[in-house]
Amino acid sequence: MPQLPFLATNDVRDRFSKAMSAMYQTEVPQYGTLLELVEQVNQETLSQQPELRRRLEAQGELARLSVERHGAIRVGSAEELSMLRRLFAVMGMYPVGYYDLSEAGVPVHSTAFRPIEDEALACNPFRVFTSLLRLELIENEALRQRAEEILAKRDIFTPTARELIERFETQGGLTAEEADQFVNEALETFRWHQDATVDLDTYQALHDEHRLIADVVCFRGPHINHLTPRTLDIDEVQRRMPSVGMNPKAVIEGPPRREAPILLRQTSFKALEESIRFAGDAQGTHTARFGEIEQRGMALTPKGRALYDQLLGEGRKQTGGLNNDAHQAVMDKVFAELPDNDEAMRREGLAYFHYHLTGAGKAAAQSVTTDMDVLIAKGFVEAQPITYEDFLPVSAAGIFQSNLGGGENEAYAGNANREAFEEALGASVTDELALYAEREQASKQRVLAALAG
Repeated sequence: MPQLPFLATNDVRDRFSKAMSAMYQTEVPQYGTLLELVEQVNQETLSQQPELRRRLEAQGELARLSVERHGAIRVGSAEELSMLRRLFAVMGMYPVGYYDLSEAGVPVHSTAFRPIEDEALACNPFRVFTSLLRLELIENEALRQRAEEILAKRDIFTPTARELIERFETQGGLTAEEADQFVNEALETFRWHQDATVDLDTYQALHDEHRLIADVVCFRGPHINHLTPRTLDIDEVQRRMPSVGMNPKAVIEGPPRREAPILLRQTSFKALEESIRFAGDAQGTHTARFGEIEQRGMALTPKGRALYDQLLGEGRKQTGGLNNDAHQAVMDKVFAELPDNDEAMRREGLAYFHYHLTGAGKAAAQSVTTDMDVLIAKGFVEAQPITYEDFLPVSAAGIFQSNLGGGENEAYAGNANREAFEEALGASVTDELALYAEREQASKQRVLAALAG
């Protein structure tokens, strides 16, 4: 019997992300309202800014705007993280970047599982920010051991999901029928469960240590705690959220509003308080799941990122306790040192760009220069910023803290350990900056090869 063709991993990821979105809208109805609000603001922004529409269309980003999502989960053990790596590989998603959230007082470190190739990103750029709980940062030894015992007893994957992951690895892919079965089984890992696996006293002890620890340890699995639509105007979404019944977090995380957006700006509606049944039939509540929104800008080079980190640090010293308008005003003033137009960012080597031939460039005779600045000046080549596909640890921690209650916990600060994270993962994480540099260089080579005839 001939082997049926395998479904492309891009298609598996597309099916999974859409199924995840549908599940989360059922679990958190406000998320559906959030999607509608973001879609409305995006359409208004595109109609008001035809140049933005043209640029997004030229970069192939307009078509993917409405399907763009990222999710976030938190796991408790190395075995869970390693198996998730294998699960995401079925969808063409690989670990990119290492994020130390302990620097902002959250006892986890993280990576982002996402597609890497341009074609895969264009098909569906779904990514999942995945955090591993760092039990070694819990100073209370008895509590740490209790958490380890609880985590050791659970299996967050269904037997069929494990079987299909192994089948994918053995035969090199899944058929369409197998892929649909995989999506249904994989969703179970991310589903919300109202029944906690511990009694109320254990939950409370872990909660008092840090709310995130209780969230990771006390349930059957790493329920998806948010999905994130991409907006073109996060300030407007933040302003409108109360009018549709949402309570936005106090400030928008990341850089200020700019003509030339950079990296990532994030906000969310506050986490929901949800009813929980604890072992022993005690009733209580748990707060973890929320609705996040993101606005993405250009990816920064190491030089640009160093300047961003410096300015962010200066801004954070001045913005504690301010409301969003005051916070943004301070950040806007601090970030005046960073050029606010695409060409200056490109010329100063602060951001990554994708180079392509214009109509004039395609019609031109063979070019005698390889100088990109000259080719751009002649109108033969256009440079478009490469969109940042990754995350910012301080911003991620700010979202976590806002939705878990309380501020930073200095007891966890400054404990980066990439080596331990990669050992738990069972693989090395890819350097996100290297990916952007490769994409930029490849686009230059294609342009020069075309002009050379």
